[in-house]
Amino acid sequence: MEMHFASVWETISDHIPDEPALICEDNIKSWKEYEERAARLANFLNEKSITNNSKVGLYLHNSNEYLEAQFATFKLEGVPINVNYRYVEEELIYLLDNSDSEAVFFQSSYAERIKKIADRLPNIKAFIQVGGKEPLDLENCYMYEEIISQNLPLERKIRSEDNIYMLYTGGTTGMPKGVMYKQGAFMNSLLKTAFAMGFDVPESHLDISKTVIELSSKGTLSKTIVACPLMHGTGMWLGALVPFFSGGSCVTIPQLGFDPDLLLQKVQDQKINNIVIVGDAFARPILESLNKAKNEGMPYDLSSLRSMISSGVMWSAEVKEGLLDHADITLIDAMGSSEGGMGSAVSNRENPAKTAKFSINPGVIVVSDEGEEVEPGSGQMGKIGTSGLVPEGYYKDQKKSDETFKVYKGVRYSFPGDYATVDADGTIKLLGRGSNCINTAGEKVYPEEVEEALKKHTQIIDSLVVGVEDKKFGQKVVAVVSSEESNLNADELVNFARSHLSGYKLPKEVIFVDEVKRAPNGKANYKWAKETADKYMQSL
Repeated sequence: MEMHFASVWETISDHIPDEPALICEDNIKSWKEYEERAARLANFLNEKSITNNSKVGLYLHNSNEYLEAQFATFKLEGVPINVNYRYVEEELIYLLDNSDSEAVFFQSSYAERIKKIADRLPNIKAFIQVGGKEPLDLENCYMYEEIISQNLPLERKIRSEDNIYMLYTGGTTGMPKGVMYKQGAFMNSLLKTAFAMGFDVPESHLDISKTVIELSSKGTLSKTIVACPLMHGTGMWLGALVPFFSGGSCVTIPQLGFDPDLLLQKVQDQKINNIVIVGDAFARPILESLNKAKNEGMPYDLSSLRSMISSGVMWSAEVKEGLLDHADITLIDAMGSSEGGMGSAVSNRENPAKTAKFSINPGVIVVSDEGEEVEPGSGQMGKIGTSGLVPEGYYKDQKKSDETFKVYKGVRYSFPGDYATVDADGTIKLLGRGSNCINTAGEKVYPEEVEEALKKHTQIIDSLVVGVEDKKFGQKVVAVVSSEESNLNADELVNFARSHLSGYKLPKEVIFVDEVKRAPNGKANYKWAKETADKYMQSL
């Protein structure tokens, strides 16, 4: 059997057909149902000439349907395209056109938006509506459940490990880009990730049957709940793909917006084993809800919980330590990007939690802007490069591919743009993306480092830091923060940060807002922060 998602999941469904695979509210689908429903969708897509390498947009909220539509696309050796449900008309047109999508699954709540842009997407052969009572008034629009009821399952086939898997990433600048991987290499990398995260997974596809049967007989198949969107890498890779390897189930919450109490209630009621989040944007509200419930004498039962896994943004030590006070679990802080994994930090009650400090994976290097590998303990900054799983490139963007995926000393690496220093013990401290770097009076300031220092203040909820044009310094450091205490002033906060930062890194201006805006996956919205800072500076 080739290392291909569809082939592996078909094998799992054959051996543990009655075990749960998908759980969304009261809608539970067994592995057999998961596979069969995907096969019926695949048959429909196949009749619409969606075949090998065809792109299929998934414009959906977290749901069973998202994962079924993705499985259906994999069955055809097609390429699922993750679509940000926050996108408006022009962004949707760009993404669906750039990806060469030929079909789109969409949430019924976005029907009017789809109707407005349908005539500008001539290559779409089918719009498939999830939910709603009536299909959108388009000639090529079909209802999701009707497709499943009216089509037989597509026959299985042998698939190639070279079939492309793609994830569109917004990055920090420019339009979204499709990062391409070969399925075989990508799946092997995810298997290693699963082991590092403590999941019971087979060592190869040949051991899948033995592993899932054994876990099922012991009643130890895992349940993982995805707090962040499936449309982003962290949610999909760590919340669905990794636990699926060992026959586990993916638990999703369809409501938009993060509700920590709802999440914790589901952990308690459904005996969840793993939670997937994205940094403090999710972890801090979870901690606040845990503290409140405990203070009110009604603590949540977290006895089933084994781990909480974060990736994509910094996860502060203070929040980690607070979580460990409530549950004896493993906290896994994964450092990586859509363009390649870099390292991880594991915390528990025996291992102190740290912020932005990681043990690097084998094959990871840090290279200075002068092209020399950074010496541990030198204090020199460099750009992180990862070998091993290196994407094939960006879809239809050779220039950007050549800039990011490069050969260094005979080895091909991915350099997605993250800077770091290397400590004497070989661990690295993440500084942030070079594209966000602030150049002030000739000194480089990385926003994430300043943000983390500000958030150490007990009354700061969240912070984003940007550079604003300045005649004297070129750029000045400006912080946009939200605070629990209305009496907290800028001078007090800056003076607090002095014990954590060099003087040139301190914010020259602090803007207090009701809420620091972030993307649905918890990642920083630097565009909003920059606009807020520019508007504030112009008003002075």
